[in-house]
Amino acid sequence: MSYKWSEVFIGVEPARFEAKNSYGEEKSKRGWFSSLREGLTKSRKALAQQLAAVLTDRFDEDVWERIEEALIYADMGVDGTVAIVERLEQAADAGEIRSSKELLARLREVTADLFSTRDRRIDVAHEPAVILMVGVNGTGKTTTIGKLAWHLLEVGRRPLLVAGDTFRAAAAEQLVEWGRRVGCEVVRQERGSDPGAVVYDGVAAAQARGCDVVIVDTAGRLHTQVNLMKELEKIERVVKKLVPDAPHEVLLTIDATTGQNGLVQARMFKEAVDVTGIVLTKMDGTAKGGIAVAVSHELDLPVKLIGVGERMEDLQPFEPTGFAELLFDEEVLSG
Repeated sequence: MSYKWSEVFIGVEPARFEAKNSYGEEKSKRGWFSSLREGLTKSRKALAQQLAAVLTDRFDEDVWERIEEALIYADMGVDGTVAIVERLEQAADAGEIRSSKELLARLREVTADLFSTRDRRIDVAHEPAVILMVGVNGTGKTTTIGKLAWHLLEVGRRPLLVAGDTFRAAAAEQLVEWGRRVGCEVVRQERGSDPGAVVYDGVAAAQARGCDVVIVDTAGRLHTQVNLMKELEKIERVVKKLVPDAPHEVLLTIDATTGQNGLVQARMFKEAVDVTGIVLTKMDGTAKGGIAVAVSHELDLPVKLIGVGERMEDLQPFEPTGFAELLFDEEVLSG
């Protein structure tokens, strides 16, 4: 189960990070687990209520249908739900599941297997590494940028933030405030400025100042507005003028509380730009945590980070096995 930020970033020396980490490995692991468990409380309890009466030691068509209903309700998506139930049925028919405890264990296993196998790490092994943050307004994009910058500083990187959202009122001010809180520089221009020009200046400034990671905040584009998607494509082209192999990451923030609408957003953004990973935000605010499975499985996109609260530490590395274990808590067996 991955919980170390030194393992999340490609290009960070683990030894350097571990030397700086005064909390110790075991305490960090407990903190990661407890924070994520607390953040998934609503989803865990909702699934426990749905599954408690279903997970019995008998397996028939009624049981599979009720499990299917529970997973659909949890926003696993139709494709993911069908794949999970089919594998459970096959295992039961083969005699590999003989009790409710074994059924729960296999449910965790097959759920974890549905997540994309693409690299979940974040590539910062460049000088500078350029990360574009994209997503619809209100999904927690700017907040995620601030927290990600804080974690980068913790592992010895020097990030620079770029206020590429020049349309939304106070967007740049919000990013500047995050820069002040975490202690890193922010490049911005007046509201209404050309986003491409701001991003160009930001990347150039990073190169001149020796910053090794550039995180670009982009406008919260409505996924139905083709012209705004074109603007995002333009930003990608501008970045390549200064750093030909950039952007190295395009992270899409999705508000987990929006459920299947988040899947629609992800599909549209993936068509417009080369999304490299998903950041699922506000997971602590939803009872339908299965959206993580739906997005990753149906679009073959790795969930790289998960937001489970307001604190800096509540932006967590995502790990499928640990997520599935927490989502399907053993309390369902005593429900």
